[in-house]
Amino acid sequence: MTLWHQVLDYLSVNGEDVRSAVLQHLYLALVPVVVAFVLSLPLGWAVVSYGWVRHPLLTLTSVVYTIPSLALLLLLPGLLGTSILDPFNVLVALTVYSLALLVRSTADGLAAIDASVVQAATAMGYRPLRRWFAVDLPLSLPVVLAGLRVAVVSNVSMVSIAALVGIGGLGQLFTRGFQLGFYMPPILIGLVLSVAIALVLDALVVIAQRFVTPWARVAAR
Repeated sequence: MTLWHQVLDYLSVNGEDVRSAVLQHLYLALVPVVVAFVLSLPLGWAVVSYGWVRHPLLTLTSVVYTIPSLALLLLLPGLLGTSILDPFNVLVALTVYSLALLVRSTADGLAAIDASVVQAATAMGYRPLRRWFAVDLPLSLPVVLAGLRVAVVSNVSMVSIAALVGIGGLGQLFTRGFQLGFYMPPILIGLVLSVAIALVLDALVVIAQRFVTPWARVAAR
């Protein structure tokens, strides 16, 4: 029997498990990105607005991102008082990693705004909060969303590590294949679906970026 037929046979028997793994993988990958994106906006603003915040905060995010994901997943239950099999540990860990990426990209995007544009908006009567939503945030979005693309793809990859501590997602297909003596069908299915999810989500962020920053397309012509 060819590998292709083995894959089809595996899907016919375990299709529901694979579908459930895909949904859990999406949940574990996307929720942390959404939370981190929301948190990164005020933190990135603080980095740009207050010079004394920049170095310690960006240094902290760099250090956090160097922590091995498996080590963090094993450490969090003791810190949070959760079970090691609790998916909440994965959500927290990936939120931390996503925040480490997005704070820097948000700060870089805000810092790249031309000072004359900010001065012009202020001169036109824009108060700080209104200027943030009408001028600062829109102009920083190309850089911010570039960081978001990296965070999304990274999360899709890192969710698979959670299978090593017994939490679901497509990573469980890898561990199942290894447990069955390097049985290729679940490993191949998990690999293909992980790559497909990463590509689709990356494309969706690109489409969203083109939609919310139409001026960037005009400027590029």
